[in-house]
Amino acid sequence: MASPEEPRVRLPRLKLDELLEELQARIDAARGTQERVRSLLDAILSVGRELDLEQALRSIVEAAAVLVDAEYAALGVIGPDGTRLSAFHTVGVTEDEIATVGPYPEGHGILGELIRHPQPLRMARISGHPASYGFPPGHPPMNSFLGVPIRVRDQVFGNLYLTEKRGGAEFDEEDESVLSTLAVAAGVAIDNARLYEDSRLRERWLRANAEITHSLMSGSERAESLGLIAERAREIWGSALAVVAMPMEGTKSLTVEIAVGVDAEAHRGLVLPMHESLVGLAYTGAAPVTSDDVLHDPRISTQPPRFLGLGPAVAVPIGTGASGVRGVVLVAREAGRPVFLRKETEMLQGFAAQAAIAMELAERRQDAQQIALLEDRDRIARDLHDLAIQRLFATGMTLQSAGRLIERPEAAERVLRAVDDLDETIKIIRSTIFGLRARTGTAGSGLRARVVRAVGEAVPVLGFTPGVRMEGLVDTDVPPEVADHVVAVLTEALTNIARHARAGRAQVTLTTDGTEVCLTVSDSGVGIAPDGRRSGLRNMAERAAGLGGRLAVTSPAGGGATLEWRVPLPRERPG
Repeated sequence: MASPEEPRVRLPRLKLDELLEELQARIDAARGTQERVRSLLDAILSVGRELDLEQALRSIVEAAAVLVDAEYAALGVIGPDGTRLSAFHTVGVTEDEIATVGPYPEGHGILGELIRHPQPLRMARISGHPASYGFPPGHPPMNSFLGVPIRVRDQVFGNLYLTEKRGGAEFDEEDESVLSTLAVAAGVAIDNARLYEDSRLRERWLRANAEITHSLMSGSERAESLGLIAERAREIWGSALAVVAMPMEGTKSLTVEIAVGVDAEAHRGLVLPMHESLVGLAYTGAAPVTSDDVLHDPRISTQPPRFLGLGPAVAVPIGTGASGVRGVVLVAREAGRPVFLRKETEMLQGFAAQAAIAMELAERRQDAQQIALLEDRDRIARDLHDLAIQRLFATGMTLQSAGRLIERPEAAERVLRAVDDLDETIKIIRSTIFGLRARTGTAGSGLRARVVRAVGEAVPVLGFTPGVRMEGLVDTDVPPEVADHVVAVLTEALTNIARHARAGRAQVTLTTDGTEVCLTVSDSGVGIAPDGRRSGLRNMAERAAGLGGRLAVTSPAGGGATLEWRVPLPRERPG
């Protein structure tokens, strides 16, 4: 039988157990809070150590997923226009899932809600929000959501997006507080990484400018200096392709003299119109021109295809002012890479301006050398005229007078022959004087300019503008007599296309390696009829044969016709 004291003993023991359990729960909660604070501090330290911007963004999104125990996390970087995402870094989604879903989001739906209203956003179900945009096929299921903005110097840089808290729970106020704290630290880390990246970029920029200036001022070849400009621009601005285009004298076109990087061969030697190319727009406007997607930009001609796999691009004039633009440098990144920021464009513009100054100094140096050479030639010509010719003339007059006093006919004849020889020598010297004082040809008289003009004259009858590509020292290696034949054959070929081919596209390619010149004209027309007139082709073949070359006409499998006119170049150039 229980003692009457037992109930009074058992009741305090139960209360004590409850108090102990509550105390243990508080201790566990405090320990959990302490561990979470420690994790947050570790995450802040980890993020703050990164100086590479891309790696810093990756560390931020990984730390965010761990801190709030989310299955999926993403960091969206807001583009320059402030309305859509320009980059998207994810955690939790596999490569196969990314390939199935397709391109990264641009900022519609819930993601856009944070762009429009940069305040923390937390919800139990994404689909319940009015701004919910839905998911594309193959997208992993996502319900709970937590998003916070990341600010860098009071400007919203991007947003952190967390979904699917593990265990089916919802994100709570503590998760939001922890993530907001991480976002503040992330903003500082991003700012530090950008400052470090800017300093490294400026350092490389200054080093490249010094290298280019030294190359130009040391008398390096123009092609070598332009190649250095393109290569350094590609490296500094993290681009896949860099192009340098220069204006062609006597024409309204630009020619791509240098191309380095991805598919450089597709650009090298191209002749581009001013109004249908990014470099042309930058040249005529004397200002930078940017494109978010150079492959699908409606301002740029699609023929010939040359931007496959590329996306963001910027073209910057080399020099300033309409009369001071010396050329254009274009850089392009792979598709999917970040667009060029205003700061990057301004720095590239400064780089091009420095290159223009170096080019101008080099040209002034060459001009001074040329003036010195011309003055020296003029002095030689003057001395020849005033001294050598006068003395020879006087000697000839003396001999001619002395010849009358010579009695023997043989001796008199020899003296007269000597006088004739002196006259011939005077003529040779006068011809030499004329050569020393003769000026170079007028602007636009080179073969490159003549080819561009011939193509331009054919546009009205063709109904379209043919593509033009030229490679090699066309103006230097091809002598005038061969250049005349090249222009005549080109004109005949384009006329034949206009009259008979019914083509919608044509391509002209002129190349030389110093030993031969090759002109190729292809079209997308109906080809050459077997019973058609051959007078034009016969004339072209005769021109080639007369120069020791050959003409070949083929019909590719895709249709149309290809004409290849190839002749050797003389080993010794006149003059």
